[in-house]
Amino acid sequence: MNIIVNPKGCDLCYCRPDTTWERENKNFYVPGEVESLYWAPILFARISKAGKCINPKFASRYYDAFNFGMLIYTGNGDIAFTSCCDHTSILPAPLYNIVVMDSAENICNVEKNGEPVFSSHPDKMLIENAICKASQMTSIRIGDYIAVELTERSLLADSASVHSHTHLKLIKPLVLVHTVNTLTHCHLSGT
Repeated sequence: MNIIVNPKGCDLCYCRPDTTWERENKNFYVPGEVESLYWAPILFARISKAGKCINPKFASRYYDAFNFGMLIYTGNGDIAFTSCCDHTSILPAPLYNIVVMDSAENICNVEKNGEPVFSSHPDKMLIENAICKASQMTSIRIGDYIAVELTERSLLADSASVHSHTHLKLIKPLVLVHTVNTLTHCHLSGT
């Protein structure tokens, strides 16, 4: 199982291994050589049908559920380095049926220290475009996840915060609790 990531503003994608998937809400221990942490909110979907070179007209047939989550990038955001770090892909459960994307009432809100930092509605076209782009370069398989970054990466914790506290605690459904910063998960209403 891979997590296929389409970075914001990029036509290419890269794959994160399943070891980066945080599925048990364990503490995230920052490796000693990490100077800072960055994050990007994502919209992700579970692939339900294998394919290669998928036509946009048929992309909706290749996924069956979605949710919002986040990716953590270590160091300077270097993709190769981050792709090796365990528990940096936060893809929370439950996943929602794709028909939920059609409701304008469903929205993802992310707050940091009680202040809004991100808001988005689910968008099928983002997922379907990413599936088409990814399938041009790699085969997608049942059980893979496709993740679309919704913003550019931004700073989550600087070097002073990272080195003074050696871990971030993950709490369901997706709350990153850090002694200075709190990032709360997207809430889907009306589901």
